[in-house]
Amino acid sequence: MIEKQQEIQNDERAVLIGLIHKDREQTDTEVNEYLDELAFLAETAGAIAVKRFTQRLPHPDRATFIGKGKLEEVRQYVLNKDVSIVIFDDELSGSQISNIQKELKVKVIDRSDLILDIFARRARTAQARTQVELAQYQYILPRLRGMWTHLERQKGGIGMRGPGETEIETDRRIVKDKIALLRKRLGEIDKQALTQRKERGEYIRVALVGYTNVGKSTIMNMLSKSEVFAENKLFATLDTTTRKVVFEQTPFLLSDTVGFIRKLPHHLVESFKSTLDEVRESDILLHVVDISHPKYEDQIEVVNRTLAELKVLDKPTIMIFNKMDLYEKNTFDEWLADDVKDDILHQLKEMWMQKANGNCVFIAATEKRNIEELRKTILDKVMEMYHQRFPYRSEHFF
Repeated sequence: MIEKQQEIQNDERAVLIGLIHKDREQTDTEVNEYLDELAFLAETAGAIAVKRFTQRLPHPDRATFIGKGKLEEVRQYVLNKDVSIVIFDDELSGSQISNIQKELKVKVIDRSDLILDIFARRARTAQARTQVELAQYQYILPRLRGMWTHLERQKGGIGMRGPGETEIETDRRIVKDKIALLRKRLGEIDKQALTQRKERGEYIRVALVGYTNVGKSTIMNMLSKSEVFAENKLFATLDTTTRKVVFEQTPFLLSDTVGFIRKLPHHLVESFKSTLDEVRESDILLHVVDISHPKYEDQIEVVNRTLAELKVLDKPTIMIFNKMDLYEKNTFDEWLADDVKDDILHQLKEMWMQKANGNCVFIAATEKRNIEELRKTILDKVMEMYHQRFPYRSEHFF
């Protein structure tokens, strides 16, 4: 029957494939940016991206996603360059995976499957492991029939394995039963988590949100003086971590949450909605942005769309523009005059101050630059929330 998904093997050589088509309006530049992110995802999972292929088509091919000629080009490269895995940037159907794998004779996965593999490696708590397993089964259920040859022949790495066509209906029932069981188990875990949240009393709750790999865990460690795992890889933090923080005798709860990403699989968002309850139940959001990233504004939009989906976009929010040191390094040449640098920084800050109604701070977490201003900004907002929630109390709450 269905066996547990296996991890990608370290140092697997990977080929990345992106498609430009009318069904999704993308430019060549945007597709290359998505492939940059896909390469980072592959690296996070332990693979090395050695080649990229892109193609422009009116619509994805129903059988092989890319055209026959491009598929043959990929096949020749895979054959001659010892490639062990091919990763598509878009979701593939089960039949597409099966058809492509028949041609290439190597593992074929899509972006969703890759992200699921990373999540499976990162999950630590019972809640996160259950959420990942649920998402894995939800991913494979509609692909059972089309993927079955692929599943039967799979030898290792990312993907699920199965015995063959004759047991598809049996395994579909087993998968559905497993999904129901995991949802029930997740519901029980959610009840326990809800009880824990209620036991935290009347503290103001603050949640760190943002695109993956923007420095949320580093900021969490710095503000709470805790040791949350932080790494320069995507989805370094998967489990929500909450710490009690005290600024000038004013306590509040600070939570670090899973990062968002473009093209995050919908079933993964659904599975992790219980984890994101920390975001829903927070009083203040700290939206962390990697301002050194060339597409940081697009990342802000991705996060805002996810927050809107969670119906929390209207919560009080402080924008934290992190990695100012890298921004300056990437933006300024050595010969640029100091007054010109100051003017550029001033215009940048003025622009975002207007967009965020003054609720933004510019820091470099690793260098601990401007951290006192960040602390004061958070404290002022926390105190404001305490005054709104408990107007009958004195100015000093605790």
